[in-house]
This record gives sequence, C-alpha cells and structure tokens, in this order.
Amino acid sequence: MRIPKDRSQSSATRRMGLVVNRSGCENRFPALLLFVFAALLLGVPALWAGQSSDAPPAGNAENGKKLFMNDGCYECHGRLGQGAAQTGAARIGPPQLSFEGFQSYVRAPKINMPPYSIKAIPDQDLADIYAYLKSIPMPPKGKDIPLLNK
Repeated sequence: MRIPKDRSQSSATRRMGLVVNRSGCENRFPALLLFVFAALLLGVPALWAGQSSDAPPAGNAENGKKLFMNDGCYECHGRLGQGAAQTGAARIGPPQLSFEGFQSYVRAPKINMPPYSIKAIPDQDLADIYAYLKSIPMPPKGKDIPLLNK
C-alpha cells in the first residue's frame, strides 16, 4: 500500500527520515540510533576506567620464582624470563604486559605455548609468577655495555 506524501513537509525533511506518519508520531529510529551511539560512546570508557588497572593481585615474588622453576616455565623462557631462540619462546621477564594481558595470554596463547587453565595454574599462582617476573631488573641497553661499544 502506498502512503501519499504529506505536502506540508519539505523534501529535505523527508530525505532525513523525519517524516510524520498519519498518526502524528515521528519516525524515532534515527533518534534511537543516535541515543544508543552516544550511550556507547560515553559509557564504555567509564566501564574501562572502573575495571582497568595495571596492578596485579598481590603476588609473592619468592613463591613465584619457585613456581616458575617447578612448573617448567624456565625450560622455554629461560631462568630470568629472557626467552630463547632455540624454543621460540618470547621474552617475558620483566613483563611489558599488564597482569590482565599476561593472564589472558597464559590462559589462551596465540603461538606454540600450551594453554594453562585455572586448574593447572590458579590465579594466585599466576600473580606470584607475575610478581617474580616483575622483580627481575631490565637488562642494560646495548649502548651501556662497554664491550659492545668498541
């Protein structure tokens, strides 16, 4: 069924989708879409700010070192988390990721590392391992090593 155009509205108003139907109610879809977009735009950063934190759960670096050695993490990543070309394992010490990123990667790695479920390594143990890796000092830069600058 074809609805006749309302001659009292301009063609620009009709093109914008703000045509008034016979009952006098506006087409609310554009306004609703704008409202949802604004809510997402303003609401999502507020959610991120409330839950985002680089501070891991309190971890015990000493226990983390024991877990790192006992669980075999050192076999691929090296005793100081320096990584190894032989295994293709990445440098993980000291971590450059937030705890959440570290935890996410351990639970669902993208490359050759097996996934470690919460049953295999509980969150607290993972926090201890993270604390151990954070306790490792950064290696010196190449420009600070005299032998490399000769």
